[in-house]
Amino acid sequence: MKRVWSIILMMLLPLIMMAMAAQADEKEWSFGVINQRSLTLTARYWNPILKYVSEKSGIPLTLKMAKNAPESFEMVRQGAFDFMYSNYVFAPPNVTVGYRVFARPMDRTIRGEIVTLADSPIRSLKDLEGKEVGFPSRVAFVAYGVTWDALLKAGITVKPVFSGNQEGTMGQLKAGRVIAAGVNSRVMKEFARREKLRYRVLWASREYLGIPLSAHPRVPGQTVEAVRRAFTAMAEDPEGLKILKSSAALIGQEPPFGFVPATDREYESQRSFYRTTVLKEFIR
Repeated sequence: MKRVWSIILMMLLPLIMMAMAAQADEKEWSFGVINQRSLTLTARYWNPILKYVSEKSGIPLTLKMAKNAPESFEMVRQGAFDFMYSNYVFAPPNVTVGYRVFARPMDRTIRGEIVTLADSPIRSLKDLEGKEVGFPSRVAFVAYGVTWDALLKAGITVKPVFSGNQEGTMGQLKAGRVIAAGVNSRVMKEFARREKLRYRVLWASREYLGIPLSAHPRVPGQTVEAVRRAFTAMAEDPEGLKILKSSAALIGQEPPFGFVPATDREYESQRSFYRTTVLKEFIR
């Protein structure tokens, strides 16, 4: 009798495995996005891309966002996202979570910049002494960490005004609520193009690789690989390229569009900044 049951179990095992695989495929995986723009604009940009990647990879991805950048940073620390578009993974408090980079935007680098309006009387960093300067949040890598580090090293003291995200700070600059702003160079350029805003760069950092796509260690390797292939092949597919161009038009993004494979090793410059910055609060 035991032999009969063993035979039956062996016959049923492939069906059980298929059912488990199908159930795994139906699981929705969260895709977190760093807070740079409004929640609405971010959703309009990313949802068509995630829909495409979900269909091509067979891995359902759902956009998941925090209310603001500090909350997003904390969610990274808690491992709340399965997949993510964020550079918070390199911050010392978050590295132990183990997010692994698998792709990045095509040919995109970013810089920290301190900017003012084109017609502003501010001509140099020294002119900012004692003035109110806008920043997205205390967790923004290039827009706060890199720019504030530069101000500290230059011996310049300013009054920080935080808005919660990149474009919120740029809106404050445009409205004249702050005299200057620490920004992500690419987001600033795209915002200025949409808003027809002329601005002057007072200071710019070295270039860093664009914000990566990464996956939490709990996500199976074959799942990450399927998602990676879908992202990196998107620009080569007429349907995918159309979606990328449509999303880019929403934010004023310039070509090239799409994503390329990437690894953690490519982001050593960001880790190096955290090791050498004089802004100690930024590495806790």
